[in-house]
Amino acid sequence: MAQSLTVSPVEDGTRLMRWFFRRFPSMPQRQFYKLCRGGQIRVNSARCSGREILHAGDVIRIPPTIAQYATLEKKDESGEIFSLGDLEALRCAIIHNDDDIVVFNKPAGLAVQGGTGIKKSVDKMAAALFPYSKISLVHRLDMETSGLLVVAKNQHAAQVLSREFQNKDAHKEYLALLNGDVAQSHGIIDNYLLKGRVFDGPERENGTGARPHRAITEYRVLTRASGMFTWVLFVPKTGRTHQLRMHSAFCLNAPIVGDDLYGRRDIVTDGALRSIVATKHLFLFAYKLTFRHPATGRMMTFYAKLPDFVMPVIDLLELPLPSGI
Repeated sequence: MAQSLTVSPVEDGTRLMRWFFRRFPSMPQRQFYKLCRGGQIRVNSARCSGREILHAGDVIRIPPTIAQYATLEKKDESGEIFSLGDLEALRCAIIHNDDDIVVFNKPAGLAVQGGTGIKKSVDKMAAALFPYSKISLVHRLDMETSGLLVVAKNQHAAQVLSREFQNKDAHKEYLALLNGDVAQSHGIIDNYLLKGRVFDGPERENGTGARPHRAITEYRVLTRASGMFTWVLFVPKTGRTHQLRMHSAFCLNAPIVGDDLYGRRDIVTDGALRSIVATKHLFLFAYKLTFRHPATGRMMTFYAKLPDFVMPVIDLLELPLPSGI
């Protein structure tokens, strides 16, 4: 039996053939055009040639005979594997898309950049979603961190956005739930980081000669809960690897909940609180991002919806949410 699929707003402006081969990548092109000519593939119940430009809300008729071409996995040139379901999940995570940029609300657990042992990553999957764009990363998020990630779709956008993030013109804000009671209500952490260690100055590390990198984080306590948790707003002024995680654990003495690398699992008697401390999710969220659009020059601000796993904790601890969420 034939099925019907509806074109999403993100896919508005996509050519039918391109739309089709995203879903049925192993289908021969000649077979696609044959089905179009025979009326098996239709757009809004009308016959089509395969070259039509689709619009959000268009309904595509999918003949049952082509199910065999919907391969479960796609392997790119670098050997990285991801499913069509993975691609659809990332497409649903798009909160803004235009000719120059695409902004994702990246889910926790998804790597931003591919590498050894990484099967799924935003850069490779975004390239599959936008095969006619030159996808480039301009900033990063840890794999375990969820939230806003902007990706450039052409060389000009990549150059402009890279400068924005390098020059600290782009403004990022994070929410984090810390396992500990932070004494000061606000402050600025300014020190040096290297290989999971904190240094007071830029002196080279003994034995290796490596020089630590300066890391600056502004923070503000939003609320404290149950005598053992602190809900914090972070504004990083630099972008060092694991900066917020290390500053929380080593400088505020309150690691981010769910941080297996720098965290701790305090023993608590209350069952509900015990489940929070024992979570496998990192409670660090890139919830707000402001930058200047690389083509129009207009300032843009985006807010990310928090992941589903954090909402019961917010309700349980009665944590306030900043404006925009």
